[in-house]
Amino acid sequence: MRLVRPSPNRRTASAFVAVLALLVMPSAADAHEKWFFDPSAFPLRFDVFFSEGPVWWTLGTLVVVALLAVLWNKRGHRDFIPDPDRLGATPQSTRVVYALLPLIIGVHVAVPLFFNGTHGILFSPNIQLHGPAAYLCGIGEIYVALAFLYGGLTRLAAILLAALWLAGIPLAGLQAMLDNAMFLGIAAFFFMVGRGPISIDRFMFPRLEPPEALARHAVTALRVGIGASFVVVAFTEKLANLPYALAFLRHYPLNFTAFFHVPIPDTIFMSGAGAVELLIGLCLLFGIFAREIIILAWLPINVTLTYFNDVELIGHLPIYGIMALLLIWIPGEANRDQWIAGLRLFRAVPEGLRR
Repeated sequence: MRLVRPSPNRRTASAFVAVLALLVMPSAADAHEKWFFDPSAFPLRFDVFFSEGPVWWTLGTLVVVALLAVLWNKRGHRDFIPDPDRLGATPQSTRVVYALLPLIIGVHVAVPLFFNGTHGILFSPNIQLHGPAAYLCGIGEIYVALAFLYGGLTRLAAILLAALWLAGIPLAGLQAMLDNAMFLGIAAFFFMVGRGPISIDRFMFPRLEPPEALARHAVTALRVGIGASFVVVAFTEKLANLPYALAFLRHYPLNFTAFFHVPIPDTIFMSGAGAVELLIGLCLLFGIFAREIIILAWLPINVTLTYFNDVELIGHLPIYGIMALLLIWIPGEANRDQWIAGLRLFRAVPEGLRR
């Protein structure tokens, strides 16, 4: 029988689709394996990291991030995706949107905190508490959720959220808390900015509002927090824990590359997934092409919902809120002035409301 070889164009197309699939990694890059597969039997394996492929994926990612940083500086810290003002946003409309962002993020964080607090979970589904720790931390999470939802005593709730993160170290371990570094960034954000103009704090407790000097750095704290989470998870779930990543893939057979007629071995698939997470995390951590990185990350974050359902949806809600902010955020001091102007809305209570 005469074998029919694929045409060069077809081979090129298949290779392109496979590379694109590796970048997207809808089943691995942004699905949190620890939420669905017990990692307790799989300690970190840095021996495997240095002896096999993950170390080269990591070094390659660092080179790519360094090149992106050079390009970012040459472009004067401008994204390729147009800023909102180039798409028609006015200074007035930008200020209104900035006024809404603390509310939007507050709601996105409140929902998973409500759920976790009522189910004995601390921050993420793999941190299941029991006994008094579950009750005390659950009450704390519910209080923080209420404060962020209504905007009442928000900065005190932010301190409590940071305290819960610290309490999680002896309760669940430092690694588990570093996986959830995003919540430390969220706590810093709300401590620095409060819940914004549309909140109980603005009308009832104006003396508790943070100074503008802090508010100017709130978005940076939020960006660093989510970036750190991506970086840590890239190592603890994949690059520095390849045996666990492969066990997860055996339990959830999500290596779909054979479908594109360019099958990728599981080891490369999961190492590549970790590299994508590391790339996303480092770029967010250092504020390099954040808008483009968010577009890259949004597709796999959404696609995982079709497989892991409501657990993934609830857990990713804070990420949605943070990414929505960063997607429209413009680097630079002039934009921070707009940010402060938006946060100042409704600062003076109308005369009619004082009566």
